[in-house]
Amino acid sequence: MRRIWGSACLVGLSMAVLALGPARDEALDLSVLSRIRDEGFNRSKVMDTASYLCDVIGPRLTGSPAYKKAHEWTRDQLSAWGLEARMEPWDFGRGWTVEHVSVHMTQPAPAPLLAVPLGWSAGTKGAVRGKAMKVKLESEQDLANYRGKVTGMILLNGEAPTLKVHERAEYDRYSEEELVELSQYRIDPSRGGAPGSPGVNYRNEYARRRQFTEALNKFLAEEKPLALVAAGENDGGNVRLIRGSQRAGESSPVPHLVMAAEHYTRIARLLDRNMEVELELDLRVRFTDQEEKGYNTVADIAGTDLKDEIVLLGGHLDSWHPGTGATDDASGVSVVMEAVRILNALEIKPRRTIRVGLWGGEEQGFLGSRAYVTQHLATRAEPTDPEERKQPEFMRRERGELQLKPEYSKFSVYFNLDNGTGKIRGVYLQGNAAVQPIFEAWLKPVADLGATTTTLRNTGGTDHIPFDSVGLPGFQFIQDSVEYMSRTHHTNMDVFDRLQREDLMQASVVMAWFAYNAAMRDELVPRKPLPPQNPERRPPTD
Repeated sequence: MRRIWGSACLVGLSMAVLALGPARDEALDLSVLSRIRDEGFNRSKVMDTASYLCDVIGPRLTGSPAYKKAHEWTRDQLSAWGLEARMEPWDFGRGWTVEHVSVHMTQPAPAPLLAVPLGWSAGTKGAVRGKAMKVKLESEQDLANYRGKVTGMILLNGEAPTLKVHERAEYDRYSEEELVELSQYRIDPSRGGAPGSPGVNYRNEYARRRQFTEALNKFLAEEKPLALVAAGENDGGNVRLIRGSQRAGESSPVPHLVMAAEHYTRIARLLDRNMEVELELDLRVRFTDQEEKGYNTVADIAGTDLKDEIVLLGGHLDSWHPGTGATDDASGVSVVMEAVRILNALEIKPRRTIRVGLWGGEEQGFLGSRAYVTQHLATRAEPTDPEERKQPEFMRRERGELQLKPEYSKFSVYFNLDNGTGKIRGVYLQGNAAVQPIFEAWLKPVADLGATTTTLRNTGGTDHIPFDSVGLPGFQFIQDSVEYMSRTHHTNMDVFDRLQREDLMQASVVMAWFAYNAAMRDELVPRKPLPPQNPERRPPTD
C-alpha cells in the first residue's frame, strides 16, 4: 500500500549520507547475481504460484476455509521445493464466508445490481424484498431522528456520489523525477503530541468512529431494517470494500453492502423523483461456531556457519473477499516464494538462515506478523492504565516495557512486499541512515532493472511495521503503483488478470538478490536505537 508518512520541510539526503562517513564496501558476488537473473528470468514460476492462489484457492479472508487452505498449500509447495516449512498458529476470532450474493431492483424497472457485502456482515436467510430509503446515519442525533421509521426498509446510507470523467490514465509508474523527489527526506508531521497534530487528531477520530459504530449497530439491531447499503468509492463497476470487523458486537447485525456507484446513483435519482423503489436481496453467509486460529506459513533455507541468524522475507497471504486478492497480496507472496525457489534451485548455501513468513490477518491490523514478533522476538507489557488496555495496540499512548527474546539478537532483517503488482524501484529505509550505503551498493547491479532508489522516509500500512516498532530492521520495497490505488486495492477487480508478469519476475530477482546479500555479509544489518517506551504514535495507514 503506497502510503508515506511525512510532508513538508524538504531536507537533502546528502547531509545524512555525509554524516555517516565513508561506507564500508559491500562484498558482492556478481556471479551469483547472474545465476539468480538466469533462473528468475528463464525458468520463473511466479505466475504459476499466483494463479494457484488466485484462481484455484480464490479470496482468502482470515479465518475462512480458503484462508486455511492457502496456508496448507503454501506450506506444502515450499516443502516440495526443498524448504523446511510449517504453519504457526495464533488466536484470531470468528470465521466467515460469503457463499452467495444477489441484488436486484424489481420496481419501477427490473435491473440486476452489483454489490459486495462487508466482511462478517449478517446474511438475509433467504431472498428478501423491501422498499429503498435514503438516509444519513453519521451521528447519534441522526440515529435518534430515524427511530421508528426504518423497519423493513433497505437503507441507502449517504449522499449519492458525483461521478466525473476520468481525465488521466489509471495506470501509474514512477518517473525518474518522481524517484528523485521520493529520495528527499520529509519531516513527519504526525510526530509530537500537541493538540491538533495529526497523531492526536487520528486517535480522537478513531475513538469517535468506534463509539458511533457501536451506537449504529445497536440502532440497526433494534430498528430492524432489511439491509444497509453504502455507495462504492470507485466507479466503472469497480467496487472498493470498506472495512468489516470479525469481533462479535462490532460487525453489522443486518446485511451491510457496498454497491457500485452507478447503481447507487440510479436508485438515489429515482427516490429524488419521489418514486417507489423496491429491491430484492439474497445474501448467504456462513459463520463458524468456534473461534478460529490464524496462521503464518514459515519456511527456511537453512544457513551454515551463521545458521542461528535470520534473514526474513514476507508478504501477507490473507485478502479481502470481493476479488481474489491478486495484487493484495498474492503478488507479494508469489514473489517471496519465487525468490526462495530461485535461491534453493541454485543450491545456494547461505551463511544465515533465509526464512519465509507468509502472514495472515494483515488486513485486520498486521495480526500475523505481530504474532510472529510476539512469539519469536519481543513483547511489551500491557499498559497500567485500564483505559489504554481497551485501545488497539497501535492507538495506545502508553506502551509497556519492551521485553526481548533470545531470537531478537539473532535477527538480521525483514524485507516485505505488499504494494501491488508493480516492479521494485527501491527501498523505504524507515529513517535507518546506517543501511543506506549498504542497500545502495546492492541496488547498483540491478539498476538496469529499474531498482535504483533509497529514501529515509517511512512508509506504513503493511507488515514491516511490527518489526520496525520493536527496533528491528524491517523494510517495504518501493514499487510502481501500476493500477493499485486506482483499480485493484480492496476491490472486485483485484484478480489475476491485473498482475504484470515482467514486474513480478523483476521483483523476484531483486528480492532474491537482497536476501542473498543479507544472508552472506559478515555482519547483521544495522539497527536503529531501541524505540522509547511511550513515544507519540503515528497514525496507521489503510
